[in-house]
Amino acid sequence: MSQQESPSQRTTIKRIPQRGSYESDIIYQILDEGLVCHVGFIADGQPFVIPTAYGRIDDTLYIHGSPASRMLRFLQQGIDVCVSVTLIDGLVLARSAFHHSMNYRSVVVFGTATLVQDSKQKLAALKAFTEHVIPGRWQQVRSPSRSELAGTLVLSLPLVEASAKVRTGGPNDDISDYELPVWAGEIPLQLNVAKPIADSGLHPQIDVPAYISNYIRPKATL
Repeated sequence: MSQQESPSQRTTIKRIPQRGSYESDIIYQILDEGLVCHVGFIADGQPFVIPTAYGRIDDTLYIHGSPASRMLRFLQQGIDVCVSVTLIDGLVLARSAFHHSMNYRSVVVFGTATLVQDSKQKLAALKAFTEHVIPGRWQQVRSPSRSELAGTLVLSLPLVEASAKVRTGGPNDDISDYELPVWAGEIPLQLNVAKPIADSGLHPQIDVPAYISNYIRPKATL
């Protein structure tokens, strides 16, 4: 696995540091499996945390939206931003209320975002958004028009200051609680895909593509 530079003061994990990782491969796998990130920033003295979709190309994270978006308008000014992605893998039930927990994989990224102005890079980022959500979709749909490209802001965020944190396994009960007559263990959770629902205006001769009927999220192999 590739190793990032030494963690910065902001990315250094202080709470249960043994669960932390700064390996680029682990960070990228978690990001590639997730669908939604939360973007934290301060604008006019007010903190905001906004959920949004994202895409990744190599060591750069991309977010996009309308030019009217307050988040994008402030972020392109070069203010500090914190982006997080969390995947929940299970509920951990302990013998005591205190030791209940969750199994999870998460990534936190710090940095400043930059407005993407190059048209080729912008189009590549938009492709990355689409392919991140539905691999294979970009080749089948209509590409963005000039007006759609002009009406979309794309920001890039380098994955330089980034860390991952992972919890696995069962509960960490106190030794004295192991004799309690209480069930303990893990309830695994996963994202399930239901049967696709065709648009009401879909031509009846158009079949469901295999990349849709066989859709799954990539699973990180940590």
